[in-house]
Amino acid sequence: MLNAFHLGVGQVVTTGLSMLLSAALARTLGAADFGLLYLLTSITTFAYVFVDWGHGPYVTRQIALHPHRSGEMMGSMFAVRTGTAVVMCVVAVALTWVIGYDLRTCVLTGWLILCWLPMSSGLAYGWAFRARERMEYDALIQVVLKFLTLVIALACFALGGRLVALVPVYAVAGTITLVVAMALYKRLGFSPLQVSRRTARELLRDGAPLMSLSVAVAVQAYLDANILHALVPQQVLGWYAAAWVIGGTLTAPATIMGAAMFPRLARAAADPDDFRRALHTLFRPLLPLAVLGAVGTYLFADFAVGILYSEEKFGPAADILKAFAPALMLIYVDLLFAHAIIAAGKAGQLAKAKIVAVIVTTGLGLVFVSWFEAHFGNGGIGIVLAMACGELIMVGVAMKMIRHVLERAMVVDVFRGLLSGAGTILLMRYIPHITPFLAIPLCVLTFVAFSGILGLVRRSDVDTLVTVFGRYNRLEPNNRIEP
Repeated sequence: MLNAFHLGVGQVVTTGLSMLLSAALARTLGAADFGLLYLLTSITTFAYVFVDWGHGPYVTRQIALHPHRSGEMMGSMFAVRTGTAVVMCVVAVALTWVIGYDLRTCVLTGWLILCWLPMSSGLAYGWAFRARERMEYDALIQVVLKFLTLVIALACFALGGRLVALVPVYAVAGTITLVVAMALYKRLGFSPLQVSRRTARELLRDGAPLMSLSVAVAVQAYLDANILHALVPQQVLGWYAAAWVIGGTLTAPATIMGAAMFPRLARAAADPDDFRRALHTLFRPLLPLAVLGAVGTYLFADFAVGILYSEEKFGPAADILKAFAPALMLIYVDLLFAHAIIAAGKAGQLAKAKIVAVIVTTGLGLVFVSWFEAHFGNGGIGIVLAMACGELIMVGVAMKMIRHVLERAMVVDVFRGLLSGAGTILLMRYIPHITPFLAIPLCVLTFVAFSGILGLVRRSDVDTLVTVFGRYNRLEPNNRIEP
């Protein structure tokens, strides 16, 4: 329970800080430069998939199963990722030049990749913390990074800096976060870092299936950004970036629960009954969150965009966010099933399915973006609708891969969730206009009422979730590291 609580608190704080930072960036840079920043970030994120090389889930799983290997796993991982970052910097700059981007974009791409290295290294310590289920330390370093980035960025803007001056902000904030993470690692008594060629080869070999999945996931965002850059005005890319910041943040509960349960799923993978219990325990509380998130996104998109970015500059982003609602619900389910599949050691098979989904999503994206841009002047809507189609494919494939641990009751719960969501939307539409500060709590209460009536949420689900998460803190003696 404490692990989920720590991740939850950390996510709430980092979400608030991220939203403040995003609002400051958008309002200061404007839609065009904010769109360019999103493009640069998408390219850099894609480059860092190769830097990470699937290390996150693999290192977490190995340290959870073999605590004595923490030092060699972490030390070798840092050596591999540093060298890979330098290589990817050169490759990314060359690729952007070949594609035809201007010199400013090419230079900023390479600069951002290098400036992200301290930041990504600091956050990588969280994999060790999660493996030993010390989620509070993982949450802490994320909060430190977000807080420092926000403060330093605001100082940069106050001094007259804009996009070019913003890039080194990530390096400064990341370096301080790295120092904090190293101190926490030492305080917890983990093995000292050491580099082993054998372990480095192991990371490259065994991380490849996980990396292939990460590439398949990250390439979609990279392709989406480039499709929009090629087919729509720069300000439309900025609208999409604003909508995606909000939409991506709304997936946080699924990420929290999946991360909190991953070590448990990894240990239970060898026992089908235990694995089924762990998966079902997570699915029941996650489904209502998924539906409620989609309902709230659809009903209050205008309010969220207006309060964060201003309707004057980013108003059309609300239409993109509303269209994102179906994809959001599917992403919740997809994230849960993906964690289960990776824990079962089937990341390679999932990656193949993701490649198919990427091809379909990209093809639909090209068609949808052009159509929505021509008819509505907002091609960003086309991207999120194509995204929903891709997520639907992934959910179907994932269900087939883990069908041996699924039950018919889960399908019944899905219908209950859809009915609860539809009822909430219809009722909220008939209520006279009231301030969103009252409408949002009313929407939540309405959904809870429908969920209770239809049997979607039961007290036993909450009790079971508390019991399972509570087990995380009663670790075996050989798995516990005391400060």
